[in-house]
Amino acid sequence: MNRFLDLGRRGLAALPSPVPRRQRRLAGRHSLVDGIPFELPVDSVDTPALMAGFPVDRRAAARLLPGDELHPVTLPGGKGLLLVTVVDYLRTDIGRYIEFSVALACTHGPRPAPPLLPGLLRGAFRTGQYVLDLPVSSEISVKGGKGIWGMPKHQASLDFRVGDTTVSSQYEVGGRLGMYIEIERPPATALPVKAAAVNCCAFRGMLMKSTVYLDGAADVAVGRRARARLVLGDAPRVAPLHDLGIADAPLFTLFLPSAQGVLDDHFECWFLTGGEPGRTYGEGLDSVVGLGLSQEWPAPPGLDVGPHP
Repeated sequence: MNRFLDLGRRGLAALPSPVPRRQRRLAGRHSLVDGIPFELPVDSVDTPALMAGFPVDRRAAARLLPGDELHPVTLPGGKGLLLVTVVDYLRTDIGRYIEFSVALACTHGPRPAPPLLPGLLRGAFRTGQYVLDLPVSSEISVKGGKGIWGMPKHQASLDFRVGDTTVSSQYEVGGRLGMYIEIERPPATALPVKAAAVNCCAFRGMLMKSTVYLDGAADVAVGRRARARLVLGDAPRVAPLHDLGIADAPLFTLFLPSAQGVLDDHFECWFLTGGEPGRTYGEGLDSVVGLGLSQEWPAPPGLDVGPHP
């Protein structure tokens, strides 16, 4: 087993960086967007993160996707996939903050994709994740993430706890629980990760597509080796998740003790279309125009939902 793991590490380590040459060419240049100063590329370093994927009811997932060109990824057995990713951004141009992403694996196109193929042919099926909820620690992160890239960010109370046996995160807003995720730390596989992750978000009635490039060594558990606990609260933004039929057992878990990331300053957007006239998707510009550049955090979560590491 160790031999195959070593071979896997070597093969993954040999893969080229997914970061486009343009990002490397712009290194060290400066930009001021909506009053937020950036030194390119828009990156983070020494960043720990956790991730877990849970099977869900595919039809229920489809009802949460906007417009008529986003479709849930289909797992064997006809299930969809909920992805929970929490990143503790320790060093960025806008200061430290935590980001708690709740998303559905999806494809973008005129019709749904066959099972499995979106994972193998990501470009052909425009595979990514549709972000349902994205609480973050600071106001400046909301202003930049939503105002520039169209992400559904909102400020909330967050934590990120790394223990000897578990990694967990909790998010609360207005004194109400949004979500609690806890994963059992996977075996120390240290598999090299060099990947491009596509985020799809609804903002101003448009589908906004952005790309994050990751580089790090991940500890991964799959199938029965993966263990996690997910608790949904009663905060309004997570109410639709209660109808997803989220499985108790995760399909996989992942922990990155330290990673580097680049958020591409190039993004794309399309009008979101449907059969109903006058319907719009996502929040509007009024949700960001009054935001400032504060890096202050709310008080940490205080609700007790179970043991912490």
